[in-house]
Amino acid sequence: MKELICIVCPRGCHLKVDEENGYAVTGNSCPRGEQYGRNEIKDPRRVLTSTVKINGAAYRRCPVRTSAAIKKGDLFNAMKELNGVTLTSPVKRGDVVISNILSSGADLIVTKDM
Repeated sequence: MKELICIVCPRGCHLKVDEENGYAVTGNSCPRGEQYGRNEIKDPRRVLTSTVKINGAAYRRCPVRTSAAIKKGDLFNAMKELNGVTLTSPVKRGDVVISNILSSGADLIVTKDM
């Protein structure tokens, strides 16, 4: 049995996920907590937020994020990919920097006009 704190809403429910009983979730106050607990044990995912180099802008780094959550185990490999990226100003919020990063189905996108 794994114990988690749900992060879907501000309530912070203390969840218990029983892996041996079909990933049954208890302690949740809403259905979203049940889904979160099950997914967190079976296939944890995170949205990657970071910065990449940019030339010709007021700042030297441009904030980026993935358009969807990617596998938690792929975060370090994704960060290695970001190390080789250099953008050239101007860029707009929502511009795709890397399409389908690590074949995850998520794009790396710009989050600030620069």
